[in-house]
Amino acid sequence: MSDWIEPGQKAPGFTLADTDGNPVTLSVLRGSPVVLYFYPKDDTPGCTKEACSFRDRKDDLARLGATLLGVSPDTVDSHVRFRDKFALNFPLLADPEHEVAERYGAWREKTRFGKTSMGIQRSTYLIDAEGTVRKVWKNVQVDDHDRRVLAALDELG
Repeated sequence: MSDWIEPGQKAPGFTLADTDGNPVTLSVLRGSPVVLYFYPKDDTPGCTKEACSFRDRKDDLARLGATLLGVSPDTVDSHVRFRDKFALNFPLLADPEHEVAERYGAWREKTRFGKTSMGIQRSTYLIDAEGTVRKVWKNVQVDDHDRRVLAALDELG
């Protein structure tokens, strides 16, 4: 388990496959802000609500020049089904070995129903156009999270 990447640190680079099987490389996105969010599992209640909230804010994110990327340990095939079922309009990235989640600190020990296991802690990183993390939301509560992200993006300018 790695430490969280904190504001002011450079965002760790990565390349992951998107829902079309194409590689998405963080460094290629330099020049505009990136909203990178980690979520536990496709097509589960909280993850669906979060993804649909971001889907519905696509125009607002675009107006602010931001690229939105969702990351989970699910496979590309799982992401395709999730994307298609909910008409998601942004890339979902497959991190089945949770390597990127570990680098960002989102792969953590979790306790649920008295059972301890490792998994994704729902979290979001706002990365500026130069690749520096400007804001981190740890242990995200889904309700109104999209609004908080948009407000932070707006402040970023």
